[in-house]
Amino acid sequence: MSLLVNKAGLLTSVQDLGRYGMQKYGVVAGGAMDAFALRIANLLVGNRESDACLEIAIIGPELVFEKPALFAIGGGDLSAKLNGQAVPLWRTVYAPAGSTLKFGRPVLGCRAYLAVAGGLDVPLAMGSRSTLLSAGIGGYEGRALRPGDRIGFGQPSALGRRLMEKLKPRDGDGRVSISQWSVSADLLPSYAAQPTLRIVEGEEFHLFDEESVNRLLHETFTVLPQSDRMGYRLAGGALKLKQKAEMISAAVTFGTMQVPPDGNPIILMADRQTTGGYPKIAQVATVDLPLLAQVNLGGKVRFRLISLEEAQAEYLKRERAIRQLGHGLKQLGKIQEV
Repeated sequence: MSLLVNKAGLLTSVQDLGRYGMQKYGVVAGGAMDAFALRIANLLVGNRESDACLEIAIIGPELVFEKPALFAIGGGDLSAKLNGQAVPLWRTVYAPAGSTLKFGRPVLGCRAYLAVAGGLDVPLAMGSRSTLLSAGIGGYEGRALRPGDRIGFGQPSALGRRLMEKLKPRDGDGRVSISQWSVSADLLPSYAAQPTLRIVEGEEFHLFDEESVNRLLHETFTVLPQSDRMGYRLAGGALKLKQKAEMISAAVTFGTMQVPPDGNPIILMADRQTTGGYPKIAQVATVDLPLLAQVNLGGKVRFRLISLEEAQAEYLKRERAIRQLGHGLKQLGKIQEV
């Protein structure tokens, strides 16, 4: 075992990119709330983008690396420190054996992702290592982490081993080492305390009255305390249909915005149900889901309508940039130290 949990934090769980192919049986996809952050953190330590990481919410844990390890943190800034030294986001870090990683107050965002070279070694459950807390499936015994838990690592990839050799201090004195390389700011989402999220029209967009559409696009909405990994409940001006309509349950996905009878929209998140029967007024563009995932309870959001073609173009642009980052890291691993 390689990672010891001294303090668990508010909600720390093992997550990957989700449990797909099982929704027809009623098993939700789950996975990371901020999938972008998990993917990039994994790339920075030579992992596959889909490898299991720790998702750390708001109040972070205290963790001890019982063996030397290579790690990276992406997503929200939760004031991480390794042996008292500040750990920047989006960089590769070498932790000598016995190092303690602590988290402090949230600076920006509310979820951080800790990737360790080799990935977290927990059993696969229906093709995924992600934790579905509501069902007690996957992750570490199907639950959030507790003090005293120990999680092993898988075998680092060839790239992970090369990156570790680059960062490991030559004198072997057990010092922390942080990479000079990092992720370009141009690739990172524009995390903000009150983001404007791009949306496309939902299937029932046309059923809402003009006042409600104007309200959606021009007013500020608040994330209510009742929000969780299943859905973000929003408070703002009530959204109303032109006339009552009977809805048939239909497929939903991450970012689907439904409007229940009280008029306060709900945006479905990682642990969403497989189908929904409320009218769907909008869909948050995939590239902006990380911004939404980093909004804390009580946070504010606004919306801007774009076309489906624009949303697809932005998605493809980001995917190309992620692939380019992966290629760049592979090339970095081939460079020999002088």
